[in-house]
Amino acid sequence: MPDNNIKLSQRAEAISPFHVMKLLAQAKALEAQGRDIIHLEVGEPDFTTPEPIVEAGIAALKSGKTHYTLALGLPALRQAIADWYLTHYGVALSAERVVVTPGASGALLLLMGALLDPGKSVLLADPGYPCNRHFARFVEGQAQLVAVAEAAGYQLTATDIAQHWHDDTSMALLASPANPTGSVLSRDDLMALSSAIKAKAGHFVVDEIYHGLIYGDVDTTTALAIDDNAFVINSFSKFFGMTGWRLGWLVVPEAYVPAMEKLAQNLYLAPPTVSQYAALAAFEPDTLAILEQRRQIFEQRKAVLLPALIALGLKITATPAGAFYIYADCRHFLNDAQPDSMALSQFWLQEAGVAVTPGYDFGKSGAKTHIRFAYTRDSARLLEAVDRIAALYR
Repeated sequence: MPDNNIKLSQRAEAISPFHVMKLLAQAKALEAQGRDIIHLEVGEPDFTTPEPIVEAGIAALKSGKTHYTLALGLPALRQAIADWYLTHYGVALSAERVVVTPGASGALLLLMGALLDPGKSVLLADPGYPCNRHFARFVEGQAQLVAVAEAAGYQLTATDIAQHWHDDTSMALLASPANPTGSVLSRDDLMALSSAIKAKAGHFVVDEIYHGLIYGDVDTTTALAIDDNAFVINSFSKFFGMTGWRLGWLVVPEAYVPAMEKLAQNLYLAPPTVSQYAALAAFEPDTLAILEQRRQIFEQRKAVLLPALIALGLKITATPAGAFYIYADCRHFLNDAQPDSMALSQFWLQEAGVAVTPGYDFGKSGAKTHIRFAYTRDSARLLEAVDRIAALYR
């Protein structure tokens, strides 16, 4: 029986759950009944962790490397990440500025705790990754959602910064590639945003956790190549295929390192040790070759799914250039029985066995009329999902 005496903080009450997790639970229940469900809802690569990384993790376990590391992470891993910026982006970076964290979520928690005072605001694109606004609320800050235009690739612009920044705004958090839209900020975009935020004396924060998964001829780079004072979040989860290992990193201006170390010591003590030793293999040539093959597969999947969804009747005018998501306008399918994206997602799950994410998870702008597809299944299953949905309307 429910305990009616439970008393939660206003903070906990204010943070919304993921709607997609409810859909995932329903999908799992249908699978337990013997239904075949095509999962296009959860943002997790279907590939397992590359074998060189797994072997490095096993070797670490066997050699007894199971004790705490320093709060900022293994020095060797911090150096490997700094080297990655030099070889991959041509950005010379001191390893002292690299903070290894328990996933990108750990990096977000550190950043919000260090940069956002109670009552102060962070500018966020709407639609956007929901945990960003929840982390702001967790540290008693404010999430200032800005409805972004499809014509602008669903990204904040320098004009948005100028128009929406107010006295209580202290930072802007961008994402490139973005979740749920797959949009990417170009080099020119980053330069304009950096200048606009500097003019407001604010913090420029960029989430680059999908940065290895960019397709086509896109003129982009890390924000650190544009602004040495930017705060950049990255992760071993998406491109490197280490979701369950819970490991990410954060690059901060050198003056902020002591604060990050202090917060890390108190919030989680240290990143997971075995994951760090495993991640040392992520930058090896053999591993990078595997990851590049997987990137190409994701690009092929996008090339298959995108035109199929458009032919189905979904509107997608802002072509995604990164990550593994397609954010689609689903108004063509809305009716009295399925009046919004939530009801439509439920209908497709129950009747077609296709699980997708309703726009409600990503903010307020377009939430009722958009759906996110994750192309984290092979191309045959992606086309089967489209066929199943199409069959509902024949």
